[in-house]
Amino acid sequence: MLQQYKDAIENSNIVSKTDTEGIITFVNEEFCKSCGYTEEELVGKNHNIVRHPDVPTSTFKNLWDTIKAKKTYKSMVKNLTKTGQTIYLNTTVTPILNKDGDIEEFIAIRYDVTKEVELKKELEEKYNELDFLNSTLEFRVQEQTKQLKKLNQTLEKRVKDEVLKNEQNQKVLFWQSRMASLGQMLANIAHQWRQPLSELSLALFNIKKSAHQKDIKRLDNYYNDSKIVIKSMSQTIEDFTNFFNPNKPKENFLLKDSVLDALSIMDKTLEKERISIRTIYNDYSALGILNELSQVIINLIKNSIDAFNKNKISSRMIKIKIDKTTINEHAYATIAIGDNAGGIPEELEEKIFEPYFTTKHQSAGTGLGLFMSKMIIEQSLSGTIDLENEKNGSTFIIAIPMGDDNE
Repeated sequence: MLQQYKDAIENSNIVSKTDTEGIITFVNEEFCKSCGYTEEELVGKNHNIVRHPDVPTSTFKNLWDTIKAKKTYKSMVKNLTKTGQTIYLNTTVTPILNKDGDIEEFIAIRYDVTKEVELKKELEEKYNELDFLNSTLEFRVQEQTKQLKKLNQTLEKRVKDEVLKNEQNQKVLFWQSRMASLGQMLANIAHQWRQPLSELSLALFNIKKSAHQKDIKRLDNYYNDSKIVIKSMSQTIEDFTNFFNPNKPKENFLLKDSVLDALSIMDKTLEKERISIRTIYNDYSALGILNELSQVIINLIKNSIDAFNKNKISSRMIKIKIDKTTINEHAYATIAIGDNAGGIPEELEEKIFEPYFTTKHQSAGTGLGLFMSKMIIEQSLSGTIDLENEKNGSTFIIAIPMGDDNE
């Protein structure tokens, strides 16, 4: 029975014996496999034949002090194989005493934890890389924030220049509204980041959980997901910067693309406000600046949201349809944006496009949104914008001369 226990230990562990001077007197087959030496090369040699040069002398002093005091020593030991490979072994060294209580020899039982140690190092490297990505993201956000501030200063300067060049009231109002829209867009950036920040926090938690469970496959998946979220957050800043680029030239663009851009920017707000969107798209184009039209669409959507909240509408829907029509024998592309928010009172229909007119509290709006939208449609896109009240809501119809690339 005792021999069976001995065989079980030797077959499942890395075992060696040394005399009181540290000279190897016995090694089992697993010991030879782990270090690459043969039994003949090991027996009779000092045990430091497998000692790793990186291990400090103090470690071995502690080992000898412990076992010579007839105590058991336990530690993870770093060894060097015959081929120069580093291995890590969880080691227990026990002094064997004779009948007089004197140390006769030492027996060491080990098991290989090299894979676990390497996995831990790999996890640390990934944590360091993730920390670097986070620090890089912060720097990029700071840089993009500087650009937004610079852009804001550019817009302010343009307002001042316009006032100096021309005292016409409409132009002054136009740029005032642009500045108000920029503030709304900056608020949208913060709103757009809330969800990915939550996703990133969850991914970091799952990375830590996977590390504890030593599940390297899941760890890699969560790690890659984190990098995608960080890239998406950075792209959000890029998109908003491009949206307010003041130097974009006029060109043919698909009205559908302008609608999609607006819906993308408003996506989180629409989700928060529980508003469903129904769209009917046709591939009609117009000549102008895509993001100018997107800004009009955003203004109209925000007006619908305000109306939903003001009228306490629970089932909320906005319909957007792209079509075409003929006005004075000329082809126009149209965008109809309607809601079920209760409509606009008849007595106010003629006033809604006037500057500073608003039915909201002063703290909730400037009264420039629809005025600016009308300015953009008429002056930048050479089109028209009209209101049609319906049974349960209102529809704004935008008509823009069709581009040269329409069939």
